[in-house]
Amino acid sequence: MKALFAEIDSLMTTEIYGRVTAVQGLLVEVAGPIHEMSVGSRLMIDNGEDNPKIPAEVVGFRDSHALCMPFSGLEGVRMGCKAIITARDSVVHPSNQWLGRVVNAHGEPIDGKGDLPNGGVPRKLRSSPPPASERKRVGPPMDLGVRALNTFVTCCEGQRMGIFAGSGVGKSVLMSMLARNTKCDVAVIGLIGERGREVQEFIEDDLGEEGLARSVVIVATSDESVLMRRQAAYLTMTVAEHFRDENKNVLCMMDSVTRFAMAQREIGLSIGEPPTSKGYTPTVFTELPRLLERAGPGRGQTGSITGLFTVLVEGDNHNEPVADAVRGILDGHVVMERGIAERGRYPAINVLKSVSRTMPRCVPEEHLPVLRKAKQLLSTYTDMEELIRLGAYRKGSDPTVDEAIYRFGPIDDFLNQEKNEATSLSDGYQQLANLLEMTPG
Repeated sequence: MKALFAEIDSLMTTEIYGRVTAVQGLLVEVAGPIHEMSVGSRLMIDNGEDNPKIPAEVVGFRDSHALCMPFSGLEGVRMGCKAIITARDSVVHPSNQWLGRVVNAHGEPIDGKGDLPNGGVPRKLRSSPPPASERKRVGPPMDLGVRALNTFVTCCEGQRMGIFAGSGVGKSVLMSMLARNTKCDVAVIGLIGERGREVQEFIEDDLGEEGLARSVVIVATSDESVLMRRQAAYLTMTVAEHFRDENKNVLCMMDSVTRFAMAQREIGLSIGEPPTSKGYTPTVFTELPRLLERAGPGRGQTGSITGLFTVLVEGDNHNEPVADAVRGILDGHVVMERGIAERGRYPAINVLKSVSRTMPRCVPEEHLPVLRKAKQLLSTYTDMEELIRLGAYRKGSDPTVDEAIYRFGPIDDFLNQEKNEATSLSDGYQQLANLLEMTPG
């Protein structure tokens, strides 16, 4: 009832509007009753009977004017156009009938399957994360279906992980494997700033009918406005929160957080924020934790949101500002490297550089010696790789190096996995123990 009363209060009973006084780039200045507007308020810019109204959002204020950004192009907008206030807050009405559908950043269907039924409870797009003191702890290990992750970077229900990689290293393929193979009730997938060509390929080839049936896909392609790209990220988290509150175990995937940060940077620069590291504005590093902290366990319900967020590292620099900030917020990171991909091993995950912060507590005790042994052998081989390749290492000089050379090929084959292949948690541990000729426990 509180949510219903709040929505009633937000309804506009009279038409209140201002006037466009300036357009600079993507920024529209509106004069008028700015006391009726707040950051996040929605406007419709009326640019004549022959042109459709342009939705916009208030992103700031300067002097006595509201600064607005449009959700679409500004063609036809002129001085003096009416800017009608339509809502004081951004809300959406997700429902269980959204499963199997593809929507845009406004929650409107774009899959040609007809109208999308709305739920009865309004949800704010920019809600706050649950208080830390009221949150449950993460749940049991989650089966992701990918051997390299299940064994070396085990993830728990309600955990948040980042997938860090440069362009063309295989993030999207790994996402498709996770979307199809992860043991969860619902998958909410946000494609933020994605290439338009890849959207249908991902939905039809990677996700498939079976995967789509338990998923909601939110799409904002790279040609859409910065507000649409940013709002798609907020909507992804809002839909995931709806299903979590329905006591579902939700897999929330977002590709990519970097494009959300770029959209926020563009908004900040447009309204005059000072650029800091690599041009990113201060609000980028404020909004990132507010977005990512919304994933995780809920307050009292049994549902949870397991978040997997891809981060596009510029120039394969894993210490660039957004990657560094996201890594500090999340509960672990998966590092994908171009060198591994060039060697032909997919997914190109460097298991030695990847970390799951919940892993020591969630892996069964009997499997820990096997994992430690495998990591020790991989680390030894990596340290000696240059000498081995040059032929400078003489067999028999060090038994540990000899074993690392002998085991490296089988372990590398174990980490290699076809796109349509899936391996469970228990099978992954057992296969690794078998190739190391060890008995768990």
